[in-house]
Amino acid sequence: MGLLLLGLLLLLSVIGDGVNGLEDQFNVVRQHKNAYVAMMYMGTPRDYEFYMATRVMLRSLANLKADADFVVIASTDVPRSWIQTLEKEDGVKVVRVENVDNPYKKQANFDRRFKLTLNKLYAWSLVKYDRVVMLDSDNLFLQNTDELFQCGQFCAVFINPCIFHTGLFVLQPSMKVFKEMLHQLEIGQKNSDGADQGFITGYFPDLLDRPMFYPPSNGTKLQGLYRLPLGYQMDHSYYYLQLRWSIPCGPNSVITFPGAPWLKPWYWWSWPVLPLGLMWHNQRLQTIGYGAEMLLALAQSAIYLSVLIMTLFIRPNMSKLCYRQPDKSLSLLQAGLKMIAMWSILTAYVVPFFLIPKTLHPLLGWMVYLLGSSALNSIVINVFLLPALHVLMPWIGISGVLVVMAYPWYSNGVIRALAVFFYAFCCAPVVWGSLMKVMAGLQVSLEREAFLPKMGDSPRLPQSNKQF
Repeated sequence: MGLLLLGLLLLLSVIGDGVNGLEDQFNVVRQHKNAYVAMMYMGTPRDYEFYMATRVMLRSLANLKADADFVVIASTDVPRSWIQTLEKEDGVKVVRVENVDNPYKKQANFDRRFKLTLNKLYAWSLVKYDRVVMLDSDNLFLQNTDELFQCGQFCAVFINPCIFHTGLFVLQPSMKVFKEMLHQLEIGQKNSDGADQGFITGYFPDLLDRPMFYPPSNGTKLQGLYRLPLGYQMDHSYYYLQLRWSIPCGPNSVITFPGAPWLKPWYWWSWPVLPLGLMWHNQRLQTIGYGAEMLLALAQSAIYLSVLIMTLFIRPNMSKLCYRQPDKSLSLLQAGLKMIAMWSILTAYVVPFFLIPKTLHPLLGWMVYLLGSSALNSIVINVFLLPALHVLMPWIGISGVLVVMAYPWYSNGVIRALAVFFYAFCCAPVVWGSLMKVMAGLQVSLEREAFLPKMGDSPRLPQSNKQF
């Protein structure tokens, strides 16, 4: 009887797993009426970072229970391995396209970073969807935004008072509009920046005069053009004045990070310079994690720790290399060694920064950087017999400013900026004084007989005992 019950339980478990598998399969193949769409192309120094950002954004939308397909418009040169990861791990539908030739690339104000952003026009060709929300990869979603699919034929946010932003916009796919846009490219429609922003704003020049979008409570789709409330594209710079969001119009749903490309939130050094960078990394931690970057960071940390341990026991000096230099070149040698020592210190602070994986979590990134710079500086300290405290004073200063910027209880951004300025004002003379101490210590080391022969000394020749 017990065996029968056990067998029945196992059978029910198998049936349940089969039903769940069918449900999963159904969810995978289910066709939604709407889609969130991102874009990927190759040809910039930051292709991999934008690939990771796209994955995090679409995964975060999935975690917010977005009722839509996730689509990536990918140029044909995007690596196959990236495509497979998007499709198999992230559940993304990938549409491969040829790059749209940019006729504005010879404009005086053209930025080569945006050479292929006109691929965004392919969103109008996705006619199997009723509505599409087109996204740049630097969007950070705070809540579900499926109500955007109720908007009309074209809807966008005015971050600038007079120019709408194309980092997020809603459209109704139409082959007629898509072909008309390609025709406008051929005949040279005016484009203020030579990129998607200038072209699309030129194609919809009167959007500023259109009404504000408010989603109907009955779920119906609107027709026509609408302005989207600012809460759907909150420029991250708005946050830093009050250190909180206070956008009065529309739900505070999406943060965008336009501006300096090297301060995008996925770079480890962006935090705590930009406090919101940590929020993006928390979303990554909850979605795709840091598998690849963690291995490299751990390997670097192990090397740096080994260097620190070795420098505790190994005290190299250069006396054997320099003891027999001629008098006339001794002063030149000392000047050269001073230059090498100062450049070695600078290198010790710079090299670890560029070796860390760019998209590592900021807390880990700064820990690896501080460990690496201290390890390399320990070599310089031992080789040139320098005072450790003064060589490491910039290291202490960097650690301090990170703490000042990361302090979470500032009342507003002005107080935070004043605190950072006051710290820098107090720290700068100390760092400068330490630099002078290092130069003085280096001079003392070079004049030591154990390091180099004293100036004016020359090797003694053996005296002959022969008498004439």
